[in-house]
Amino acid sequence: MKNKAAVIDMGTNTFHLLMVALGEGGFETLYKEKVPVKIGQGGIQQNLILPDAQKRALHTLHHFQQLIRGEEIKPVFAFATSAVRNAENGSSFVKLIRQQTGIAVQVIDGEREAELIYKGIRMSGCLDSGNALMMDIGGGSVEFIVGNKDTIHWKGSFEIGGQRMLDRFHYHDPISREETDKLYQYLSQELHPLLAAIREFRPSQLVGASGTFDTLTDIYLASRQEKKRREVHRHRLPIDAFYEISDRLIQLPKKERLEIPGMIPMRVDMIVVASCLIRYILRQIDSQDMLCSTYSLKEGALAEILEGVGVNSDLTVGIGE
Repeated sequence: MKNKAAVIDMGTNTFHLLMVALGEGGFETLYKEKVPVKIGQGGIQQNLILPDAQKRALHTLHHFQQLIRGEEIKPVFAFATSAVRNAENGSSFVKLIRQQTGIAVQVIDGEREAELIYKGIRMSGCLDSGNALMMDIGGGSVEFIVGNKDTIHWKGSFEIGGQRMLDRFHYHDPISREETDKLYQYLSQELHPLLAAIREFRPSQLVGASGTFDTLTDIYLASRQEKKRREVHRHRLPIDAFYEISDRLIQLPKKERLEIPGMIPMRVDMIVVASCLIRYILRQIDSQDMLCSTYSLKEGALAEILEGVGVNSDLTVGIGE
């Protein structure tokens, strides 16, 4: 029987579960699920995980644990990112998860998160020998990586994720011009290290991972009456098409955004500020189109296992028992 493994990504907005069978040089997806837990909601600006958010998280992790047991998977690799690593009660929350579910969660810093995202994107086939700017927009943080298929030249993590931008800049529906102007000013102040890396390494391709980029791809394909194929992990989104989609997202109220073919409810709020962030980044590089990777942190963790670190090694941070 093939080795199996499960990866849990406890993001600030969404919890992901990926269960796989590991083979020579690759993996077969047995099951995957994403749940909009929103552990940052209400408390992220105070660096707290509020009681209601903890309840949602524990409920979802109990659900994931039942699925993992059903597949008889022992090694569980669980990662927590921005909301937990910045929360004053993050450590006690992780202990509570271990007590109630048996899942041992590894809280990773932004540098480690960026490294795993890079390895996931590389596995998707989005990279070649040219330098690319990679980005993953989470609810709490945004990771940027400059590199190619062979190496990382620079990586950074910024606490400017979708929930944080939403709480600080998006008060009107639709978002106002004043709010977007303030958001762009904020990004200019916060992203100085990234802008310096762009000047130094001159990436010519933008690659977006997962989340927002998945939804943008779905909206684009729906506009062409096409469907995303499960076996394809690299999608091309023309820049003109992105701007057309982004204009609609910024101009429409929530009710009408929900009616856009390809939109999903869990993305409908944060995708507005996320698309503003992408617009800002596109001003910094000369990219003719955007590549969207369906692989990110979860697949990056699997890439490390497949590189030779066995599923029963010290990388195992949770046991599904």
